[in-house]
Amino acid sequence: MSTNPFDDTDGVFHVLVNDEGQHSLWPSFSPAPAGWTAALSDVDRRTAIDFVNEHWTDMRPRTLREASDTPA
Repeated sequence: MSTNPFDDTDGVFHVLVNDEGQHSLWPSFSPAPAGWTAALSDVDRRTAIDFVNEHWTDMRPRTLREASDTPA
């Protein structure tokens, strides 16, 4: 049985962010998909998760947040 690299507790990760401000943990051995950039690179899983929890506090996509914050 193989291990999912996204769940590897001993893995090395990047934290990726897209244009909508959404975050993703990404195994460092795999190239980032189009539209995503690294906000944090080559860290252990716990550090990556802590970064996401600290910086991604509103799960709504950026465009939805902006539309919700605009007065009618």
